[in-house]
Amino acid sequence: MEKPEITLIIPMYNESKIIAETATVLSNYMKANFNTYEIIFSDDGSKDFCGDIVRKLELPCVKVIGYEQNKGKGCAVRTGMLEANGEIVMFTDADLAYGTDVIKKAYDELASKPEASMLIGSRNLSKDGYEGYTALRKLMSKVYIRILGIIGGFRLSDSQCGCKAFRGDAAKAIFSRCKVNGFAFDFESIMWAQKLGYKIAEMPVKIINHRESTVHIFRDSIRMLRDLLKIRKSVNREFKAMNANK
Repeated sequence: MEKPEITLIIPMYNESKIIAETATVLSNYMKANFNTYEIIFSDDGSKDFCGDIVRKLELPCVKVIGYEQNKGKGCAVRTGMLEANGEIVMFTDADLAYGTDVIKKAYDELASKPEASMLIGSRNLSKDGYEGYTALRKLMSKVYIRILGIIGGFRLSDSQCGCKAFRGDAAKAIFSRCKVNGFAFDFESIMWAQKLGYKIAEMPVKIINHRESTVHIFRDSIRMLRDLLKIRKSVNREFKAMNANK
């Protein structure tokens, strides 16, 4: 079987209202821009049969994977990453928040940087990256990203962007070690990428399709900060043990 140029992963949870359109749009886009590809819809225990909606479309090079119990976006992305076969593996959101052109842009960007194994979209590298955000949401996003950088010890301009790409071998190495099921999975994947010596590149992106956030800024911020400290401790401990066993 020929290795796809790219695997696109779409984590989904109860997306029945939009998923048929998303799947059709992506299928047409991928067909027009790549010779070989696969699209993986990773179902995070949805109860609205959105996985069946995608299957019934019978689109080429599209498959649905998943599990019955809802676990979180991190688990859906990780499950897709470990199933992927592409030379480059990318994930983005089911609502196509960053549009479709970002897919080819990310592929070309990573393909042109042989020294990089991970590519992160950044709203902070684009002058209109936060267009449409409320002032409070924009401020809290920037503060949170800054805190992540301090805790994780990295200088990325937007570690939480929901648009990331990896070389296939790096995706397997990183996500086979990841354990976080919730939204802090981004932080964990970056920490593992750094520990494993992978170079991380960034590219400017802009939110095109806005959807109301389910994050409660003040309540969730405390929980996220606690989770981040636990993740850093866990990754450091596992990396130390891994090297001790060599």
